[in-house]
Amino acid sequence: MNDPNTYGEIWLPLPAEDVPGLPPGPTYRHWDGDRDFPGDPAGCGFYAVPYMKSTEVSISPLSVMTSLAVVQTLTAGIDHVQPGLGLLRPGVRLCNAKGVHEASTAELTLALILASLRDIPGFVRGQQREEWRSGFYPALADKSVLIVGYGSIGAAIEDRLAPFECARVARVARSGRTTARGAVHPLSELPSLVPEADVVILSTPLTETTQGLANADFLARMKDGALLVNVARGPVVDTEALVAELATGRISAAVDVTDPEPLPQGHPLWHAPNLLISPHVGGSSSAFWPRAKRLLARQVTRYVAGEPLDNVVLTAG
Repeated sequence: MNDPNTYGEIWLPLPAEDVPGLPPGPTYRHWDGDRDFPGDPAGCGFYAVPYMKSTEVSISPLSVMTSLAVVQTLTAGIDHVQPGLGLLRPGVRLCNAKGVHEASTAELTLALILASLRDIPGFVRGQQREEWRSGFYPALADKSVLIVGYGSIGAAIEDRLAPFECARVARVARSGRTTARGAVHPLSELPSLVPEADVVILSTPLTETTQGLANADFLARMKDGALLVNVARGPVVDTEALVAELATGRISAAVDVTDPEPLPQGHPLWHAPNLLISPHVGGSSSAFWPRAKRLLARQVTRYVAGEPLDNVVLTAG
């Protein structure tokens, strides 16, 4: 184990005693985005970013963390800390939370698909009105599914699609490759794949390339009756274009994320037809903290021992 003077304090978004497996030796500070810092940020070497806090809060200590070596997010995406990357000194490693959100987000994705296709919201409204809404409803079986964003979350979604007897699952990522389940198409082929899908799932990170990816042209390419599911980030979808397309009644959508977010009262998305909204709870389930704690314990242990870290997304230069 390295000398504590070489790795500095460890800032965590929950008390150290609540994280089993943390190594002894370091000074642990608990900071979950409160107004006051728990200590001098200049002494922090490992910063675990508070979960589900604003960008402003998340990056607020970075400019004064002069000894910082590691920034660890508890999210799969890093867009909320992206604006602060220019504040990092060279050599700081940014790590994401790969392995933490896959199970929970994939579960919600399937829930949104099944609830939308089988019209569960309509059944709830019918129950409230004492209406017996029998009839035939779309099934996921025999549908063609397109997963846009085939990282660990996209793969976890496909794992859970496997028992549902889908006719086809197509996969798209930034660049093409081959997996055990089949080909992953490059993003450049997306326009030709969208019209073939009954269900289009967005699970891609938010980047300059993917912002506004599901724009008016993308939505117009979707086949009549198709379902769009967004468990990525709100800005991956052009909100105005989605509202306009939903108003035609041609497609339906289920979104766990919106732009803006939280969705303000009076926003047209609230009352758009054929739309199911969940309030960005893809990763926020009982599955989250056990996995997050294991990740923090593993990463801090590696950091203190001077070993390579997992999930390094980039190194500040």
